[in-house]
Amino acid sequence: MRTRLGSPDKGPHDEGRQNALERALHAARALILADLEASDVARADIVSLVEEAVTHRRWWVGQWPEGMAFVDGLVAQDVQDALLERYGRWPVCPVCVGSDPHALDVEPELGEEPHWVCGKTSTVVARVGYLGSKL
Repeated sequence: MRTRLGSPDKGPHDEGRQNALERALHAARALILADLEASDVARADIVSLVEEAVTHRRWWVGQWPEGMAFVDGLVAQDVQDALLERYGRWPVCPVCVGSDPHALDVEPELGEEPHWVCGKTSTVVARVGYLGSKL
């Protein structure tokens, strides 16, 4: 069956996958915004970086649907990279107070249930989205 514009109608499977993708992206956005707010850096220009990352990952998951489970960590890494290029390290490690300031890492780099981890001490600080309880 074709629509009036000549493209095939989406079946229920396509709509379900699209809805799941949008839920995953909205959840990732909310988690990263929570961490930005916990770090007191959720300014409008930085929130725009989150939107750019979400847009990019929407395309990425369209190319690799199995990657939907990894969106939280990937959006966190995308925002972290964009912040480093424009503003500096984020989020700064709360474990190594007084030493050379460094950012937390997202681990696993490509996996489910990502966490913020101190790369120097291998200390798990918080799950992505839950920095507020640790900063």
